[in-house]
Amino acid sequence: MNNESSDSSREISSDEFSATLHSLRVWDCPLPGFDTGAAPREPLALFREWFVHAARAGQLEPHTMSLATVDGDGRPDVRTLMLHDVDARGWHFASHATSAKGVQLAGRPAAALGFYWPTVGRQVRVRGRVTACGPEESRADLAVRSRGALAAALTGRQSEVLGSVEELARVSAAAWERAGAEPDAPAPTWTRYVLDPAEVEFFQGDAARRHIRLRYSRTAGGSWERELLWP
Repeated sequence: MNNESSDSSREISSDEFSATLHSLRVWDCPLPGFDTGAAPREPLALFREWFVHAARAGQLEPHTMSLATVDGDGRPDVRTLMLHDVDARGWHFASHATSAKGVQLAGRPAAALGFYWPTVGRQVRVRGRVTACGPEESRADLAVRSRGALAAALTGRQSEVLGSVEELARVSAAAWERAGAEPDAPAPTWTRYVLDPAEVEFFQGDAARRHIRLRYSRTAGGSWERELLWP
């Protein structure tokens, strides 16, 4: 047995876990500034600017985000998925309408997104109402993605109970084969969603803990108002 297997199979003690946790440091590197006075009037432009900056600064997978929803009993739920686009309509993502998130959004079409880019010490939080796009736009969303993405969509059954890892391997292999043979194969439950923001907050971390927080809130008239928040 190699060392890696041995380390992964042994039990971590509470003391070792605690020591490791408290040894970690945050933002032990130069961080960018945030001139809130020069921030644009609407959050879309600032989000695009911060996103591109994070990617160019070496942030891995800056397009991954947390999506928080609420189920029928009012219990919050959260998971990580990928951003598909941001435009005047809002923040775009996709999933199966039959998945846990799809069912929750159908029942309560409101959600929150969270982006964290530790390379630059920045976070972005978005809250708003979610709309499911139609079949044509949802199909187009899947068409521009990879064979693996199509295979995963064809596998379906997301969030259902899985009988075994072997069953997953068998069904996934068949889906990969079909995705290669039929690049236009339909995945009827695949749905593109758009979150129309009511609030967008930009957080710039500071090593001295003087974090800068700027919140955009949409008014009843549709314009945006900006305000600073205490860290």
